[in-house]
Amino acid sequence: MNRIGYGAMRLAGTHVWGPPDDPAAARRVLRLAVEEGVTFFDTANAYGPRTVNQLIGEALRPFPDGVIVGNKVGAGRGPGRTWTTIRDLAEIRAQVHEALADLGTDVSELTYLRLGGDLGAVSAEEDLEERLGVLADLRERGLIRRIGLSGASPADLARAQRVTPIAAVQNRFNLLDRSGVQVLADCEAQGILFVPYFPLAAGRLTGYAELAAPAERLGATPAQIALAWLLRRSPAVVAIPGTTDPDHLRANVAAGRLAGELTDGEVARLTALAEESTAVLHLPEQSSIDAVAATVAH
Repeated sequence: MNRIGYGAMRLAGTHVWGPPDDPAAARRVLRLAVEEGVTFFDTANAYGPRTVNQLIGEALRPFPDGVIVGNKVGAGRGPGRTWTTIRDLAEIRAQVHEALADLGTDVSELTYLRLGGDLGAVSAEEDLEERLGVLADLRERGLIRRIGLSGASPADLARAQRVTPIAAVQNRFNLLDRSGVQVLADCEAQGILFVPYFPLAAGRLTGYAELAAPAERLGATPAQIALAWLLRRSPAVVAIPGTTDPDHLRANVAAGRLAGELTDGEVARLTALAEESTAVLHLPEQSSIDAVAATVAH
């Protein structure tokens, strides 16, 4: 599995609502991602809503061998284009069927249950077992292969594992925000993929000397160094930067080759940009990376 994936949220219109100004260009970027070796795509029913899933289906179906689309359900859009949490079990079930129709596939390779009421929420869910049980039932019926969580606390992950095996967790994590570090540690220990959203800190990485120095040494951009640090941080990480620009897409994919080029000192200085309780400062062996990635790849 290519550990640089593609986050598709930005393919929707303004405020992640409606279609993009140029749907044909969006489809071209998706196809280019596959050509550049991307094998992991992240999306959600709430993007558009449904617009982005439809674009992915139009651009990529039938999905090439090895390509995995991780789709989030359990979140929706409310009045004023707000983000809402869906707790009605029938609606969650309907979202899975909608995603299959929009993507043009008979089975979802990975379906996440989105927890919390907004993009930053990471908190315990009172009805986690009931909502997750819908996905477990659909997996038993052959409509879902793997189940993930999005916006999960360590307690959520532990509870979820008692309901169904969890293949991937998507939490906010980047150079400037380590709020998901304990979940990352749990995922690494259990062979679960950890998929950080906002991997480039929503564009807030400019001006940091800790990024500029290795970027200059390697002939790279600060954004590429930030992505390389994520891969170096843990073998469980699959990063999902999003872009609508073909050149940025190529640069993001190329960042995956830089992780091994960062020195231990550079990694340590980058890690020190934010406080965290669990640090992995070595580059994992390829066998360790492959062992974690196999959770979703097979």
